[in-house]
Amino acid sequence: MIRSEHAAPREAAVRTPQAVAAMTSSRAKPPTSAAGRLLAVLHAFAPGRTSLSLTEISRRAGLTLTTAHRLAGELVAWGALERDSEGRYRIGIWVLELAALSPRGLELRENALPFLEDLLEATHGNVHLSIRDNLEVVYVETLRPRGAVEVFSRLGGRWPMHAVGTGLVLLAHADAEVQERVLQAPLQRFTEKTVTDPHVLRRVLADVRRTGVAVATGQITLDALAVAAPVRGPDDEVIASIGVVKEVTTSARALAPAVTASARALSRALGAPSARSRVPQPVGTVVRRRAGDLPLHARSGS
Repeated sequence: MIRSEHAAPREAAVRTPQAVAAMTSSRAKPPTSAAGRLLAVLHAFAPGRTSLSLTEISRRAGLTLTTAHRLAGELVAWGALERDSEGRYRIGIWVLELAALSPRGLELRENALPFLEDLLEATHGNVHLSIRDNLEVVYVETLRPRGAVEVFSRLGGRWPMHAVGTGLVLLAHADAEVQERVLQAPLQRFTEKTVTDPHVLRRVLADVRRTGVAVATGQITLDALAVAAPVRGPDDEVIASIGVVKEVTTSARALAPAVTASARALSRALGAPSARSRVPQPVGTVVRRRAGDLPLHARSGS
């Protein structure tokens, strides 16, 4: 585990992934605009709360019962909400149709799926495709083989960027302003190996940029190791990250070539100039790497 020689890090108490998910689904102060109130009704739904009564929508959205009833009715008419035989509300299919128009959502997923399936076959690990949304990483696709190490990721799930492999990649390639916002805020601890010292995290991000790979060992659960690499778009900016999660006993050095090859192949399919200029290795190819070529947190076992 990495230990910093600096002052004690700014960190929050250890929390389980379930507790963090509950916190991230909490709502902000009641909306004041018409659009804000409408979106607050949709935002009332969350993992574990996919079916809500009108009273629950009213409370979670911070709206009066009358306003919640009117807005829920309008959303049902649009197909954004559906109402079951018991009068409870659920997210409607129209929201999925709308999400399909996002180039960072379903469109990216459709382009990536063949490469993710190849990576799943080559590594037999949990495979993730992630994007950044503000200061969080969002999973836009997850593939899980039978018998793989248990993970808490789910499609549409959100996690702090500093604690997961794909998040480290996205944070390492984010604007300096985004990085500083993360580094200056309390860094949530999930296990004893979660990097919560901002000085250490800054070095980790530099390592990710240098090697092109992020390795997160025991960051969310002590029994899991994650390896991730960047996906670039037509302008060569990092727009997503592909990662694999396996048992902590797995060699990160053995996983890295397959992960980087998949990320580079997807980048090439998306028109990234740098991916076209390089010949990718076949997925599953294992190459020899010096220990110094792996990120700092992989070598230290943190």
